[in-house]
Amino acid sequence: MKPLALISLAAFFAVLSCPVASAQYSDHRGRNVDSLEVAVARWTPLDIQKASDEELRGLILDYDGLMQGYLQVNGVKSEFYARKMLNIATSKGWQSSIKDAAKIIGQHFWAKEQYDSAAFYYNIALEALGKMASGATSPTDPDGYDQKKIDDGYSSMYGTLGNLYNMMGDLDKAFDYYAKAGEIFDRYGWNESNAVLHYNMGETWYEEGDYDKARECYEKALEYGRTAGDSLWIASPLKGLGLVYFTQGKTRKGLRCLEEADKYFSLHEDQEFRARLETLGIMENALKAQRRQLVWTSCILAVALLLLAGFILLAKQLRKSRQDNIEVGEVLEETLEEISPMPQGPVLSDREKDILRLMAEGLTGPQIADKVCLSPETIKWYRKKLLVKFDAANTPELISKAKDSHLL
Repeated sequence: MKPLALISLAAFFAVLSCPVASAQYSDHRGRNVDSLEVAVARWTPLDIQKASDEELRGLILDYDGLMQGYLQVNGVKSEFYARKMLNIATSKGWQSSIKDAAKIIGQHFWAKEQYDSAAFYYNIALEALGKMASGATSPTDPDGYDQKKIDDGYSSMYGTLGNLYNMMGDLDKAFDYYAKAGEIFDRYGWNESNAVLHYNMGETWYEEGDYDKARECYEKALEYGRTAGDSLWIASPLKGLGLVYFTQGKTRKGLRCLEEADKYFSLHEDQEFRARLETLGIMENALKAQRRQLVWTSCILAVALLLLAGFILLAKQLRKSRQDNIEVGEVLEETLEEISPMPQGPVLSDREKDILRLMAEGLTGPQIADKVCLSPETIKWYRKKLLVKFDAANTPELISKAKDSHLL
């Protein structure tokens, strides 16, 4: 999986506050922060001035290990060693180390809500990337830097700066940096990263109340998610689109998006329950809004019928809305039953039992729909649910298994 440039704010602050014991951290040579501190304590400023490039390279690696090791448990020490690393790297012109140290210092300023200082150090990191791209070398990279590595660094910094300016409320700058990150993702076909990027942009526009722009971003995220084949980044934009449609009063479109999102969320067991509950909560709010709309429509219809008998067409539409509301309610009830702890064996609702009985009698889908006063499409949906519950490939197998289970 390609590195994601867009770092969520929650994940960022989690890194700075996670209570992990410093003794558990080890650098690439297996040394923990205590032994690293002992190793660097002997270095005086004079020793550093006299040291060879090879010795300084080893010292920078130690400072990098301390900077990373203390990042989660001691921000003061982490920033202290990052600055030592930055000083040596700057004096030697080692741009890769400058980039790494400046980015960590920027993160510490962000955590302290000193956003201008954070932006200052992030731009130092960007400047270092520019010098890497122009051919700067270091003892660790004597042949220069791979373009893909440079572009990955750029995309990471663009995403970070985008998030920073987003938090500061400067959306013009934020979306300018997001666009730059997106161009790099497109260049390398990092579709999953672009799905994350556009989903977060959609979240921003939704919070700002610009639902058309939010919808455009969610649709773009969905396109990238489908291209990447990542079910989670198909489900998340679908959920966002469902919320946008509900907010705009497009209840049917919203329900369709959420039902599809629920299907993809079910492929992620660790997120399935929470995601489904959130999705169902949105669906429930939509149903309440739909019922309120139904009440108002009924009132208008009552008045209209007193004025003009020709409004019978409106009455038919009202009845259709009521039927749709009943069917959507039943879909919600069925979904709620699915996420509840299931006893052993298939458990059927009264509606499923009726439909199963009529199927066993040999009735077709339209005939069953007429019998139970539902639409043929809803009958198809129930048939699919019954096939899944009985793990049956077709209707004859379904009827056979239902009889074996004494449900017929």
